[in-house]
Amino acid sequence: MKLCRYGMREWLGSGLAALAMGGVWLLVLLKLNVAAGTVLLILTALAWLAIAAFFRVPVRAIPSDDLVLVSPADGLVRDIEVVKDHGIEAFEGLELLRIGIFLSVLDVHVNRAPCAFKVEHRKYKEGRFLDARSPRCAKENESLVIAGTGRAGGKDFPMAVRQVSGAIARRIVCEAAPGDALEKGAIYGMIKFGSRTELYLPNEPWMTARVAIGDKICSGSTVIASIQLAGDFA
Repeated sequence: MKLCRYGMREWLGSGLAALAMGGVWLLVLLKLNVAAGTVLLILTALAWLAIAAFFRVPVRAIPSDDLVLVSPADGLVRDIEVVKDHGIEAFEGLELLRIGIFLSVLDVHVNRAPCAFKVEHRKYKEGRFLDARSPRCAKENESLVIAGTGRAGGKDFPMAVRQVSGAIARRIVCEAAPGDALEKGAIYGMIKFGSRTELYLPNEPWMTARVAIGDKICSGSTVIASIQLAGDFA
């Protein structure tokens, strides 16, 4: 377990503030009131631990099977549907399978590449900050999409991941840019605090979702979809 560098400003800054406050509470403990000083020290430490927990990056075992794609985010699967009005300019007119994932403030917040991914397009959109559980948030909230070519099972296919801000999340971080080649499971960004992540895949018979609505999934380790080879069809 380590802390994400994308949140260094938050966890390091709050840590320094906690140390300064801890010094004051230590003086209170030693000079004025032992009970009050002890309680304040504990509360300050717990507050920093809560902030740091938002930026944790647990070690994940990335499945080596080339036929499977992994989840791009931790959270709860909120919807799985075929969409044509997805708003991804690079894939305009294409019918895509969308898997929407809701991230609560208790989830890990880094985003990972679902498979080998050549990033070819990137689009940021300003927007509102509706609750990430709202069906309107995908179209109205601030978001950032990376789109390009995924590769799994020997196939190249269109793929995109959209990061969507929520009511609490107010900052999207994405290092991936056109021309980047991401490995499966590679961390490329995060959405700070509660949010939504959407994975867009081809709506084809050989691409199968491996999760269901209501499933709790983990980025990098949960198999979210799989490729069927031509010989696997009955």
